[in-house]
Amino acid sequence: MFGIYLKRELSRRKKAALVIAMGLALGIALVITVNSVSAGMQQAQDKVLKSLYGLGTDMTVTKAQAAPTGNASGRPKFDFDARSDSDDTQSSDRVMTQGGQSLKSSLVEKVATQKGVASAVGALSLNVTKVDGSFTQGKAKSSTTQQQGGGGQGGPGGGTSTGQPQVQGGGASFDVNSYSVAGVDVTQQDLGPLATSKITTGKTFTASQTNAKVAVLSKSYAKENKYTVGKTIKISGTKYKVIGIATPDSSESTTDVYLPLKQAQTLGDSKNKVTTIYVKATDSKQIDTVKATIQKNIDGTTVTTSADLADTVSGSLSTASNLATSVGKWLSIAVLVAAFLVAALLTSSAVSRRVREFGTLKALGWPSGKVTRQVVGESIVNGLLGGALGIGIGLAAAYTVTAISPTLTAQLGSSGGGGGGGMGGGPGGQGGPGRQAASTTMDIALSAPVSLTTIALAAGLAIAGGLIAGAMGGWRASRMRPADALRSVQ
Repeated sequence: MFGIYLKRELSRRKKAALVIAMGLALGIALVITVNSVSAGMQQAQDKVLKSLYGLGTDMTVTKAQAAPTGNASGRPKFDFDARSDSDDTQSSDRVMTQGGQSLKSSLVEKVATQKGVASAVGALSLNVTKVDGSFTQGKAKSSTTQQQGGGGQGGPGGGTSTGQPQVQGGGASFDVNSYSVAGVDVTQQDLGPLATSKITTGKTFTASQTNAKVAVLSKSYAKENKYTVGKTIKISGTKYKVIGIATPDSSESTTDVYLPLKQAQTLGDSKNKVTTIYVKATDSKQIDTVKATIQKNIDGTTVTTSADLADTVSGSLSTASNLATSVGKWLSIAVLVAAFLVAALLTSSAVSRRVREFGTLKALGWPSGKVTRQVVGESIVNGLLGGALGIGIGLAAAYTVTAISPTLTAQLGSSGGGGGGGMGGGPGGQGGPGRQAASTTMDIALSAPVSLTTIALAAGLAIAGGLIAGAMGGWRASRMRPADALRSVQ
């Protein structure tokens, strides 16, 4: 009886049912769209952060750069001799530690033993400035001038005079090339600077190559300098065989050359030193606790988490993310509440127009509870219909965003801190707050993934909307009496 009556009433009031369903559908569709776009924003930010601090890295441990003492400025210095042979090219490499102060390699093991730390890996960030070119020696030339007048060596009619010799020509032509080098712990490559890239040509380091003279180059650096697998790259007089070309997973790599850690330490005159310790926590929900533990037990270090690094991301990605998080969610909540109220008011209004119907049913013996259940049942069906429409519209909107893939810009700048404490992303020196002198801009394509959780949330909202509307309409219907039906008869 309940099902038959429900079907007949919904068929008889198609327009009213459709209006209620569409109101709920728009609110639910907006919720799905905002949630999917927010998820896409989060994925985009994750890509940016992973390109900086490394895949699987939860935090990094660094040490702030100390102020220079005495006349030490920390700037590169090059000394050349002016040789007579202009065809003789001179070259000099300056290798400097990049980022903050160096840490003892023994601290890597100490960090790894801290409570809540799953693994820790050390890396050394270097910057190599290469200057090569040649000098051209100038030539001294004398100038002669013709003199007019009386007697002299030139005769009665005039003479010549030789001036001071002048140097003409000469100069220098030098090319300056700067690139970044990362020392990688070849025994744990799943954590650290090389973790964000995959080898597309050649091969990566093996565990036995801890001190081998081999190198892996980033794809962009290899292409720019015409390096291929099998060739050699010369750094500060040492030749390294190129064994692989690495392509970053999500962005342009901030590191140009990867070397085994021991080789990088030798190259940078930093034996048993690292500049960054990459840390992975056992529980991602306890990162703040692990950070506090490391800072408490290891003095003089700066611990930076991915959340800290996220604060340095600006640009359209950050702006859109903030809008989706704050304005978008509040807007979707407001629209959803409005849809619930409209559905409740329309249901109540429909009940008011069915006075004769409900009064007659009560006169025939229907109890108030049964009348209420009838109205609530109709409202739940309207809610489910609105939920189905809303999910369809929301999925279409999310698919449209993914298909268009608008490009957002992420600007990675320093957080304003002075020291070198940043996520170590980059041994190229562009990887963390307080470390980079200039910002780096990345373009990220936005997608809008829809999860099963979002679909379940939409279905729950649809049922909730139907229950709210049904509760208001059922309460009104339960208060009607058979006499109300008689009074409504004209």
